[in-house]
Amino acid sequence: MPSTSLAAPTGTKPACPDRFTSTAARWEAVRTRDAAADGHFVYAVKTTGIYCRPSCPSRPAKRQNVTFFDTAEDAAAAGFRPCKRCGRDSDKAAQARRAMIARACRMIETAETPPTLARLAAEAGLSPHHFHRLFKQAMGVTPKAYAASHRSHRMRDGLTAGASVTDALYDAGYNAASRFYAEADSTLGMKPASYGRGGKGARIRFAVGETSLGAVLVAATDRGVCAIELGDDAATLVDAVQARFHAADFIGGDAGFDRLVARVLAQVEQPEAAFDLPLDIEATAFQARVWQALRKIPLGSTASYAEIARQIGAPRASRAVAGACAANPVALAVPCHRVVRTGGALSGYRWGVDRKKTLLEREGPASDSDAS
Repeated sequence: MPSTSLAAPTGTKPACPDRFTSTAARWEAVRTRDAAADGHFVYAVKTTGIYCRPSCPSRPAKRQNVTFFDTAEDAAAAGFRPCKRCGRDSDKAAQARRAMIARACRMIETAETPPTLARLAAEAGLSPHHFHRLFKQAMGVTPKAYAASHRSHRMRDGLTAGASVTDALYDAGYNAASRFYAEADSTLGMKPASYGRGGKGARIRFAVGETSLGAVLVAATDRGVCAIELGDDAATLVDAVQARFHAADFIGGDAGFDRLVARVLAQVEQPEAAFDLPLDIEATAFQARVWQALRKIPLGSTASYAEIARQIGAPRASRAVAGACAANPVALAVPCHRVVRTGGALSGYRWGVDRKKTLLEREGPASDSDAS
């Protein structure tokens, strides 16, 4: 494993695991203005509506008016404003935390086997609990999930390049074939050998129907829907899905598949709330979190990119959320059309903004409300 060093945030020192996790320890740090606590938590004063770093030189607050938050983002989400006296230093600490997380990501990506949480936290000079929280808040996923996602990407790259399943899984950092196959369903969406050969061995049913919004292609494996595409030209949609799974066996539909297609077409014309289809789609750990959040947006409602980012624990990841929406392969089933800009304005849509507008109008007037 590379000997990458992770510096602790500005003003912090390596701490024992429980040093600043208890309320009593945090209050003592605030009372004594302990600079070693900076970066581990912030405190907010209810009577002023302001939050500060522990070593802030501001006038001491009464204990009954003080509440603690693990991060400045948590305090801000609770409605508190940053202290002007220590705000600049807080910004520097936030930059240092982002740099620390970036170095942790590189450490995970370059390691032959995933480093443990304890190792990552020790390199950062933080307790495992605090490091885990900061990493999840910055990246939207836990260190373990990030490592699993990175390994799955390396695995897919190896399979796509023509490596055997055995060679690809060991090159990706899986120390045992059993561990890879335990994760294969969630990381690849179909069996690994099939993925590496463009879907070879997979049976995919597909059909194209016409709606008031144009052509709609639906494709599904035996495990679930793998594509729902909207477009102006049916032939273009068919060519695209066949290119994506170029080695799969495309077969005719049966009665069950025909009913599924009918449900999709009906969802375009007359949306229903209980539109929950079995899916067979690949996703990174971050995409999976975003798509899961999108599926929870009720019919007739919208959410902003910023709201989704906060829901998945990555409040600064609005752009990444937009990228996950753009990568969604199953229109309607994962309702990325319900995600709008803060304030409710419509933004881009993989299948056209006009279609997005129409879908929202058909789903109900609540979609026009402010989504900030």
